[in-house]
Amino acid sequence: MIERYSRPAMKKVWSDGNKFDKWLEVEIAVCEAWAQLGVIPRQAIPKIKMAHVDFKRMDEILRETHHDVTAFLGAIAESVGEESRYVHLGMTSSDVMDTALSLQLIEASDILAEDIKELISALGGMAIKYKHVPMTGRTHGVHAEPITFGLKLALWFAEMNRNRQRLQEAKRVIAVGKISGAVGTYATLTPQIEEKACAKLGLAPAPISNQVLQRDRHAQFVTTLAIIASSLEKFATEIRSLQKTEVREVEEPFSPGQTGSSAMPHKRNPELCERVSGLARLVRGYAVASMENITLWHERDISHSSTERVILPDACLVLDYSLTVFTSVMKDLLVYPKQMKKNMGITRGLLFSQRVLLALIDKGMSRHDAYKLVQRNAMKTWQGSEKFINLLKADTEVVAVLSPEELEALFDIQYYLRYVDDIFERLGLTGKQWIE
Repeated sequence: MIERYSRPAMKKVWSDGNKFDKWLEVEIAVCEAWAQLGVIPRQAIPKIKMAHVDFKRMDEILRETHHDVTAFLGAIAESVGEESRYVHLGMTSSDVMDTALSLQLIEASDILAEDIKELISALGGMAIKYKHVPMTGRTHGVHAEPITFGLKLALWFAEMNRNRQRLQEAKRVIAVGKISGAVGTYATLTPQIEEKACAKLGLAPAPISNQVLQRDRHAQFVTTLAIIASSLEKFATEIRSLQKTEVREVEEPFSPGQTGSSAMPHKRNPELCERVSGLARLVRGYAVASMENITLWHERDISHSSTERVILPDACLVLDYSLTVFTSVMKDLLVYPKQMKKNMGITRGLLFSQRVLLALIDKGMSRHDAYKLVQRNAMKTWQGSEKFINLLKADTEVVAVLSPEELEALFDIQYYLRYVDDIFERLGLTGKQWIE
């Protein structure tokens, strides 16, 4: 089941091979910048560009140096030869690692953006399909007033569009490089080197840095992922609630041959939505860790490094996976309009209580008296088996103000749904393409 939703593209982003390729990209970009300024010979660049990382050799050096960047530099030096003396000129480790990390985060952001686009498309299509399918709106888990299932999905559609915008902003904030030396003063480099190298890499140079890019940038990125994961959990929790046996208005897809329980053959559990809910907790935990990483000693320590090696890849991988799982749920969601209609009737007309209240007020009754009158009959409906409208028609105080015909007219569900089209129009959900 896990493999069904595996995401090889995101795995590749966070592979060691891709990480070290990015390190090498940064080193080469800086060498090219030095060559443009005439500090190193231009003829050295073709040889430097032929550099490659021998992972076995790097691992051997790492066992001696206990420092991954020096091991990396040692391994590529052996592949380049004499020209390797120009590699890493004036740089510190974080110039390489942080700038390369930004490149990885951009790649991860692009994959997540495609995931979100796919979910938005699925939500938009479902919202339009069920735009006018009425169901019970619930507050506090209790029947409130009628809505449509399409409105519920349109709400999610709008939220995911906000999440797409949040991710775009988080990507912009993290799309920066830092080539400023040991404590950010350019003492062994120049701002021009940073500008030229970052331009080659498609990054903006950080306006100021110390030894590292400041971790508020990374915290914003991971917190954004946590917000997106939390939205998915909200949607998944609603599906779980609507799939309860007593409700059963929707169900997540259930494949032929699938089992829900080792003991009870009848079970059809919302296990995919429960998985999404559980994984959201994990991403929120990563967000907390990312905020802890903002505080570093002086110009830098490495207390952030160990956690980032876990939280950045994992947050991206988990959210990529969660988006894929939930999109598959939405594409194949089982929807039961007849059950929605049936459930609307179980409170025997109480969904219309506010409209009766307002009609009495409109006839000149005080709100206090009208509320007491409507609530009196509503409580009888809750506690008995009589329809709400029949109790109202039998109440002399009510019929003294509202005729039976006027009462009947108040129990029209379309009154509550008359602005559905307007809401969809606001969202651009008109049956046309809704993704820019």
